[in-house]
Amino acid sequence: MNHTWFILSLLLYVGVFPYGFSKNVSRPAIVKIGAIFTFNSTIGRVAKIAMEEAVKDVNSNSSILPGTKLNLTMQDSNCSGFFGMVEALEFMETDTVAIIGPQSSVVAHIISQVANELKVPLLSFGATDPTLSSLQFPFFVRTTQSDLYEMTAVADIVDHYGWKAVIAIFIDDDYGRNGMLALEDKLAERRCRISYKAGISPGSGVNRGGIMDLLIKVALMESRIIVLHVNPDSGFLVLSVAQYLGMMGNGYVWIATDWLSYFLDSAAPLPLENNIDSMQGVLVLRQHTPESDRKRAFFSRWKKLTGGSLGLHSYGLYAYDSVWLLAHALEAFFEQGGVISFSNDSRIHSLGGGNLHLEAMSIFDDGNLLLKNILQSNLVGLTGPIKFNSDRSLILPAYDIINVIGTGSRRIGYWSNYSGLSVVPPETLYERPPNRSSTNQKLYSVIWPGETLTKPRGWVFPNNGKLLRIGVPNRVGYREFVSKIQGTENFKGFCIDVFTAAVNLLPYAVPYQFIPFGDGRKNPSYEELVHSITTGQFDAAVGDITIVTNRTKIVDFTQPFAASGLVVVAPFKKLNSGAWAFLRPFNARMWTITACFFLVIGIVVWILEHRINDEFRGPPKRQLITILWFSLSTMFFAHRENTVSTLGRMVLIIWLFVVLIINSSYTASLTSILTVQQLSSPIKGIESLKEGDEPIGYQVGSFAEHYLEELGISKSRLVELGSPEAYAQALQNGPKKGGVVAIVDELPYIELFLSSQCKYRVVGQEFTKSGWGFAFPRDSPLAIDLSTTILQLSENGDLQRIHDKWLLHSACSSDSTEIESDQLQLKSFWGLFLICGVACFSALFIYFVQIILRLCRTPPDSVSEGSNSSLSVGVRRLFSLLDEKEDLSNQGSKRRKVERSLSDNSKESELGSITRRQTEITAGSNINSSS
Repeated sequence: MNHTWFILSLLLYVGVFPYGFSKNVSRPAIVKIGAIFTFNSTIGRVAKIAMEEAVKDVNSNSSILPGTKLNLTMQDSNCSGFFGMVEALEFMETDTVAIIGPQSSVVAHIISQVANELKVPLLSFGATDPTLSSLQFPFFVRTTQSDLYEMTAVADIVDHYGWKAVIAIFIDDDYGRNGMLALEDKLAERRCRISYKAGISPGSGVNRGGIMDLLIKVALMESRIIVLHVNPDSGFLVLSVAQYLGMMGNGYVWIATDWLSYFLDSAAPLPLENNIDSMQGVLVLRQHTPESDRKRAFFSRWKKLTGGSLGLHSYGLYAYDSVWLLAHALEAFFEQGGVISFSNDSRIHSLGGGNLHLEAMSIFDDGNLLLKNILQSNLVGLTGPIKFNSDRSLILPAYDIINVIGTGSRRIGYWSNYSGLSVVPPETLYERPPNRSSTNQKLYSVIWPGETLTKPRGWVFPNNGKLLRIGVPNRVGYREFVSKIQGTENFKGFCIDVFTAAVNLLPYAVPYQFIPFGDGRKNPSYEELVHSITTGQFDAAVGDITIVTNRTKIVDFTQPFAASGLVVVAPFKKLNSGAWAFLRPFNARMWTITACFFLVIGIVVWILEHRINDEFRGPPKRQLITILWFSLSTMFFAHRENTVSTLGRMVLIIWLFVVLIINSSYTASLTSILTVQQLSSPIKGIESLKEGDEPIGYQVGSFAEHYLEELGISKSRLVELGSPEAYAQALQNGPKKGGVVAIVDELPYIELFLSSQCKYRVVGQEFTKSGWGFAFPRDSPLAIDLSTTILQLSENGDLQRIHDKWLLHSACSSDSTEIESDQLQLKSFWGLFLICGVACFSALFIYFVQIILRLCRTPPDSVSEGSNSSLSVGVRRLFSLLDEKEDLSNQGSKRRKVERSLSDNSKESELGSITRRQTEITAGSNINSSS
């Protein structure tokens, strides 16, 4: 038995059962890992202790990497890309399987090139640059959150408070520039923008004087929302100078990225030139790590390790979890038969290298397998779930939003990529469906710079001595709306007074100047005026500017201060009643249809009554006269013929109801024609203009030209007119004398025109609905504030008073009369005619069905059938049946018997009464004689 066990042990040793022994053979006693970061930095001081503790925990845990110890070697990059690359190359000489770090995005860009070539995974707990992508650097693994999510959180905060523009101050390196690119993209998705970017040198050359010059430029800008994306050294210098310049007071908003939160969490002393007062009211982002028992236990352990002299921030937690992530990936690596082996790169040997000893560097043979296991890891660390999505980013990114107050800070909410802004922890939201609706985006109240709870407006007029350049149309006609005062640069008019009144209601001063647009000889193009805002020629446009779709695509308008819409104006003539006025209530089609229905009703009733009613029988001439007389007499309800059949009575009742409605309508319309002054115009509205070919007038510079062309009206028919006098002259001349048949213009102009021109009227209805507003660049906050003040003017009655001041004139006596067709149309009665027609058809259908059934029951004449064809016989039988008088003898005899019996009874009763009367008389005479 002892010999047997010896042989089995020997076979296991030499590898006869490799699958059972591979775990022990392929696992080395020590696995070398490296770490590159800046030791003397806020992140580095914490990360160094955290990684050392993580290695101790892994090596003391028998459930992970049994029989294998991690050997962590740390190198100080001193925030230098060159030193970081050299240290990475040194690791490659010592068979290091993975590198943790660096903390700097600048260093990560350089070291990632080395990691790619030598297939060594690079796990960075601090490089947040979003451009460190897996496509360019496949062996770079970010074990912290990307700045892409942090900038999304900043954009959501800006959008939540309704601000539209921010100023970005950033460190001018890969970390800062690429972070600003991400912020710019996320703001653009929310129709916000970065109005000004200010870069700070990443080196030691930055000084207080340079920062002061930069912030003085910022103070002259319009936006008061400042995003600070820098490192702690330059960040505190910026805040100190900002406090000195008074930029930490009312009206300002400062949003700092996580550089400030991890510095405050580390409990490091502030720089000498800074104190906590220089950051009061600042909003700060901090990477969110969910609460757990493990995290609380580690914090207690940390205090014992550091004695409370060094705080633990989120980057320290990510550094700790990076070691555990690597340990689990190595465990899976060994489970899958991975072997730690390195081979020389022939390309390096071909370079020679001289004294650099490049040949000492080697490629990690199973580096791809280790990388795969890192990316497929799924564990829970101190920072929460550690799992990568398809973009190699950690799942469930989230941030705490902190408000610096007094000597500490207060958390006002959270941001998560799952549901946006909230006041409850993201872990709670993960259990619910995602909800990014605006009503669900909430934060607690903020104490802003200047110790105020009132949300800052976020912008002011630039304090650079420049006035707001406002373009004003230099009109020739209709100067009541806007006109230039001769000899000055000032303007007056209805639109100018509305703008001035609205600006005076703003809670801040608006420095502006009016700049005339146009040569003053004809009205300028309003399309060009609006387009001048987009080119930067004007900062705004004030005047009678119509809000139309194509203009709203390039500028923002205020709330409309005047209603507008296109109408048609044409000459008119007064109509006298005349000898034929009685024909005017109905148009020709209505007269025709009514006459046809009178004839049809007569024919239908004749058909239904002919067989049973003697009044509808007789010679053909008499029957024709009866049909015409009966149908026409129903107009006055004077028909003498009685209807006997049920179907005929049904048709007649419906027709009499129709006649009643027609008579009433005719009477009312004729009364109006004979008693009310009537106006007539050959133009009935825009449809009449579309169908004709006469010239049409429009105001120079108006959008009416483009609108009429869209309706299909040829441009050759359109005539430019520039003043009310030109309107009147063109309408008076008419098409035959070089004028126009009608004018299409906006209602406010037409109302002013008609107040002095009583020969013309609006015809038809207003066929567009729009309004006048003041134009501003897209996303201009002034447009929003002016909209509010315009509403105030409307509510307090000032807008109407301004209107009455400029536009209220004495009107013509019939000014409110619009020319429209006074004839009754068929469309008003087609329902009645339809009902009557259906009744006639139904009655005839039932009648002919009865006739056919009776024809089928009547035996044919044998003689006639033999002498003619069956078709002609059937037709003759049908017409014979329709024409013959229906035999009502049975009914008549019964009726006569009843009548006869009633008459006999009455006669007998009369005879009896006479006999009794005679008897009484005889008896009376006998008595008298006897007496």
